Amino acid sequence: MTYNFFATLSRMKYIERWALMRNARSETLSEHALDVAMIAHALCTIGNVRFGRQLDADRAALIGLYHDASEIITGDMPTPVKYYNSDIRDAYKEVERIAEHRLLTQLPEDLRAPYEAIFEGTDSRDDQYMRRLVKAADKISALIKCMEESEAGNSEFRTAKESTQKIVEEMAAEMPEVRTFIEEFLPSYGSTLDELLGQS
Repeated sequence: MTYNFFATLSRMKYIERWALMRNARSETLSEHALDVAMIAHALCTIGNVRFGRQLDADRAALIGLYHDASEIITGDMPTPVKYYNSDIRDAYKEVERIAEHRLLTQLPEDLRAPYEAIFEGTDSRDDQYMRRLVKAADKISALIKCMEESEAGNSEFRTAKESTQKIVEEMAAEMPEVRTFIEEFLPSYGSTLDELLGQS
């Protein structure tokens, strides 16, 4: 018997984000997932090294890779629509949950539990905090996209940049890992390759 889970996931490269907005450069769900995975890993590593936490950075990266996998089925719901009111937000969360379950049914039954844990998580305090950092990585990735579009002269992303920056700042006030990342790493985004490689 054959299973479709990974072939379905490979279609992340066909899902375009920011579909309601004019993009200077389009971004796929695959690209976004990779960015979120790397940033989530960095946030957990910062937490462990600088703030004495015991977070599983590798697991955070894995969760980041899968965090929007349900969009293969649902598509990318624009943020203003998704968060228009609590009824729509809650309904969409249920749609995401159903889509994730549909993906999991494409695995052999004996392999499902490890992937369910990636999608659903646990009630442990460390796991919950790690998932908050993955969410922060998601917002940082969105902010970077807005910055890149603004740097390219695309005013379409101006208000998205402002609102996303506000959310990231609020997260930074609660999570020192986020503050560290935006102070030490975010300023380099938008630099040229020569500038990046020339830094000591």
